[in-house]
Amino acid sequence: MQPGTYTLLVALDDAPSITFGAAGTRSLDAGWYAYTGSAFGPGGLTRVQRHRELAAGERDARHWHIDYLLGHRAASVDAVYATTHDDVECATARLLADDATPVPGLGASDCTCETHLVFAPTRDALAQRLAEIHDTSL
Repeated sequence: MQPGTYTLLVALDDAPSITFGAAGTRSLDAGWYAYTGSAFGPGGLTRVQRHRELAAGERDARHWHIDYLLGHRAASVDAVYATTHDDVECATARLLADDATPVPGLGASDCTCETHLVFAPTRDALAQRLAEIHDTSL
């Protein structure tokens, strides 16, 4: 699988408090979340399959902040958008933070971004923005 940057579009059907490992607990609203990550190591964008498995309850290990959200029973991966071969992770995260509500301190422990996770109450505008930013869907 090719390397690249991806954004998961995640539906959250209720409003839980979730502990994101060392990043602490956040009270989240029901709605739509977009998480941007990159996959330039071995396997490339096959990392997305791991995220889907975790959201489906087929995997338990939590390595990244997004894993804590995906591991919640009310979360599901609705769609995945990707840009192959280009590291646009932080640029994408910043664009999304301008268009949606940032969830501070999540997914950005290895960069200077405020966050790589954003919230929107409805799907359509967020999904449209992701389709504009990325070059493919997975």
